[in-house]
Amino acid sequence: MEITAKARYIHMSPKKVRLVLDVIRGMDATEAENQLKFIPKQASRPILKLLNSAVANAKENYNLEKGDLYIKKIRADEGPILRRWTPKAYGRTAPIRKRSSHIIVVLGEKQERQKSEKSTKALIKGGFKKLKEVKEKPKSKPIKIQAQTGLRQRGYWIKSGIKKTKGLIKKVSHRKVG
Repeated sequence: MEITAKARYIHMSPKKVRLVLDVIRGMDATEAENQLKFIPKQASRPILKLLNSAVANAKENYNLEKGDLYIKKIRADEGPILRRWTPKAYGRTAPIRKRSSHIIVVLGEKQERQKSEKSTKALIKGGFKKLKEVKEKPKSKPIKIQAQTGLRQRGYWIKSGIKKTKGLIKKVSHRKVG
């Protein structure tokens, strides 16, 4: 069973929202709520509000308790971008992109979570047997670089196999002036 809640047109960039989402992904609902209360990011407020809304949906529609829920999926998609302009020197302008995001939370029951973990463990055990049957390819020998002392090649000096760039003074002195 999946319980979904959406928050749309949040005036925050999805990149900033995803920083908070990555912290709480896969947690229990109560544990995620406690984490969100103490995360010092502005994105934690709308996410906390959305999580509480999803929990309320589960209680009202499916008679589930908060302790039985975990975050199955959570993502932040990009919303519409408001394009604005700011003045710059010499009469020029520079764009300002005021981004927004859509946040989607999907909660699941803990009982379903335990069943899916058992099935993945069985797949992993079966997968290891197949991996043993596959033969490993022979590794290729490493290529040896033979460098002569004082050999110049495209701006790099190669001395005893170590590449060194030209110094800053040499680069500046070779520039055309005037």
